[in-house]
Amino acid sequence: MEHKRFVPRRPKGGKLDKEKMDRIVAKARKSWKERESDYREQSLKIHPWVCARCGREFGQKNAHLLTVHHRDHNHDNNPRDGSNWENLCIYCHENEHRRDLDQIEGQGAVVEDKKDEGAKHKPFANLQDLLKPEK
Repeated sequence: MEHKRFVPRRPKGGKLDKEKMDRIVAKARKSWKERESDYREQSLKIHPWVCARCGREFGQKNAHLLTVHHRDHNHDNNPRDGSNWENLCIYCHENEHRRDLDQIEGQGAVVEDKKDEGAKHKPFANLQDLLKPEK
């Protein structure tokens, strides 16, 4: 499945005001950074500095590799008790989101309906003969 590239819609009139667009983008980035740093700092205070998936421990030197994952995948759901957050290393966090994308992409796949024919090899077919005492 190929992803489509995002292209912003042009306003009525057909012209983009570059300065206005730059201000909007800068404001959105600033808002996102503030929101992210707020819940990241909270999560680092509440939860241990350990990846919830692989168990890797983090300290001051490598804390930048520890990310906050939203369990329900809603980045606006940030309860102060941290119940929607878990600390994941960057590798496990990437893996978590990749699995979600794989699942979403796989939902449109057509799977052939095959009957389960079972195994044809019978490894114990001759076992009874082998267990008989020799005369």
